[in-house]
Parts: sequence; C-alpha cells; structure tokens
Amino acid sequence: MPERTQVGIVGAGPAGLILSHLLHMEGIDSVVLEVHTRKYIEERVRAGVLEQGTVELLTEIGVGDRLKREGLVHHGVEFRFQGQRHHIDFQSLVGRSITIYAQQEVVKDLVSARLASGAQIVFEVADASVHDLTSKTPKIRYRKDGIEQELVCDFIAGCDGFHGVCRTSIERNLTIYERTYPFAWLGILAQAPPSSEELIYANHELGFALLSMRSPEISRLYIQ
Repeated sequence: MPERTQVGIVGAGPAGLILSHLLHMEGIDSVVLEVHTRKYIEERVRAGVLEQGTVELLTEIGVGDRLKREGLVHHGVEFRFQGQRHHIDFQSLVGRSITIYAQQEVVKDLVSARLASGAQIVFEVADASVHDLTSKTPKIRYRKDGIEQELVCDFIAGCDGFHGVCRTSIERNLTIYERTYPFAWLGILAQAPPSSEELIYANHELGFALLSMRSPEISRLYIQ
C-alpha cells in the first residue's frame, strides 16, 4: 500500500526543513524526501549570511539556541571602490543587522528539531519523480534501498532547488527569465581567522571581490 501524508516535501535543505517544521507547529503532517545522506547535507558548504528576519523566524520556531550562541552579529558592511572605504551602518539606517551562521549549521539545527519531534525525513532516496500534480492526490515515487515507494499527498512542495526534479515537472507552466553574465566566481574556504570583523565588498577595474567568513576561525573569500 502507498504511504499517505498531507504534504510531501522534496528536498531537505533549509526551505524544505523549515516548511516541515512550520507545518508541524500547525498540526499538519509532512514527509521530507532527500537524495543525499544526513551527513552530506549537514556538511555541505553553502551560504553563510542570515538576514535579521530569518534569525527571528528560526528563534520563533525554536531552533535558534545555537544560532544565538555561535552566530556572528554584524551591524554593518564595508564597500571599497575607487581607493576609498565606505562603511554602511545597518543599525543607524534601519535598526537591523545580519548574522554570520553557515547554512550547514542551520540544516543541523533543523534536522535535529524535526527528528526530535518525530518527523519523517527519508534520506538517500533515488529516482524521485512527481505525478498527478493537478489532481487532488498528487504522488511522489522514489526508490529507497532498492525498493519502489509511492507517497500519496494532499500537496507536494518542491524544495529541491533549480536542478531538482520538481522544477522540471512544472516547467511547461512557468515563464522563465534568464540572464547570463560574462564572468564567474572563484570561492575559497580557508581555515584562517577573518582579517576583518565585518564583510568587505570590493570593486576594482580587474573585477569584484568579497571578504566574508563562516566563523571566527574560517574565512570565505570570493574573486571574480
């Protein structure tokens, strides 16, 4: 017999996990399907800057304790161009701030919170596909440990990103706007203390650069 849930969520990134947690708080069942292992998603390096609204949301839903302890609160950023330094003070301008806290740390907190509440997160699924999207019982089919599975849902949430299966499944109903820029990024993650307490965005005739960080011991650097 197919498994049944109210909301089937494809993707255990921050979007899928937060959605699952918010639904849980409203008494709505969900199942999260993820192609990778738990270890992989909790170690995968992604973005590291959280806007204040995100920090407030994570705190409100009960997953902000470690974020408060370990996050680096920045009250501004610095821009450098034409040989000059320009500090943008968020507090004096809008009374808000940003927090440096790596995405994989957010994912760790969310996974722990979801599993502690008895949520079902299915890791290492293969060949996931979505079906009957316009019906009252859309379905997600996938393989787990070599066994074909089907999840019948009231709703499906595609939280598996640009390259995921959900986007291509509804692409014929989308209007896609694309702009290709004639440059690329080189990102460097270094086990070295950041040389600045705040982010520095720099513009130069040879290109753009960013000094960022993930923790007091880890620097994240970008050059165009």
